[in-house]
Amino acid sequence: MASHRRPKQPSRTRVTVLTTAAAAAVALSANVANAAPSEKPDKDEVKTKVDKLYQEAEQATEKLDGAQEKQKELQKEINSLQDNVARGQDALNQLRDGLGSMASAQYRTGGIDPSVALFLSSNPDDFLDKASAMDQLTAQQAESLKKVQEKQRSLAQQRSEASAKLKDLADTRTKLASKKKEVQSKLGAAQKLLNTLTAQEKAALATQDQQRATRADERVDLGTTKAASGRAAAAFAAAQSVIGSPYAYSHSGPSSFDCSGLTSWAYAQADVTIPRTSQAQANAGTRIYSQSDLQVGDLVIFYGDQHHVGLYAGNGQVLHAPHTGAFVRYESIGNMPFQFGVRI
Repeated sequence: MASHRRPKQPSRTRVTVLTTAAAAAVALSANVANAAPSEKPDKDEVKTKVDKLYQEAEQATEKLDGAQEKQKELQKEINSLQDNVARGQDALNQLRDGLGSMASAQYRTGGIDPSVALFLSSNPDDFLDKASAMDQLTAQQAESLKKVQEKQRSLAQQRSEASAKLKDLADTRTKLASKKKEVQSKLGAAQKLLNTLTAQEKAALATQDQQRATRADERVDLGTTKAASGRAAAAFAAAQSVIGSPYAYSHSGPSSFDCSGLTSWAYAQADVTIPRTSQAQANAGTRIYSQSDLQVGDLVIFYGDQHHVGLYAGNGQVLHAPHTGAFVRYESIGNMPFQFGVRI
């Protein structure tokens, strides 16, 4: 007959723990239910964060532009080296062929000791002429051998240079991909923030940004404002011709621009070549540290790391490509931290 045991009762400690846990869960649920939803950042907070992201994107863009320029230069240098190597190899092959022909001729005519050949010769004068020619052939052969050795050394050096530049190019392409990804990440984060705003808030921010641009009646008149030079005036006029063109990172015209893309394009229209990035443009001419000494067409460098550049427009204004979402426009020079001007 089976025995009937009484079920084991839970211990006092276990009951207390379970009761406490249940009470905590109920309290937590109540707190969550009663908690105020997390507050959405207002448009001013969003603008501050977006502006910061745009600055970071532009910093990365200038580095991206620099990497692209380096890639172009390296590719040109590599192509030139490879062409030189190919031409040098052809020249080396010709030298070797010539050296081989001389060696064959010497072998065919040099089988008898010269003193015996002279003794047996029916025409000693003819033999002496041939012997003199043989001496000249040997000297020519030695000179050709020397040229072969020099060409071999030159080709080895050029191949080594090309190999080093190819490695540098691979590193630059890796950096290029990284910077492009960084720019896209910053811009994506900015867009995500903007998407949290209502249509009304977005419109208010757009109006606020537009107010940073100088009014049309405040714009410079080149007829009454002195330019830094004839070519500076031509560069500035070129930039004026594309007012309203959209900002696009890593673009240098003719229909969209980033900041240094606009300035380098504008000067190119005046037949003046300046570097592609704002940091390089900061060293492209004479620096001007007083805003009162700036003239139309001077470059204007902004921010401590020199990641933004525009063209001085006179009347305390700059003509520039501001940031993603904006267009080439006039703006007060005081809207950004001025560093110095550069007169090309």
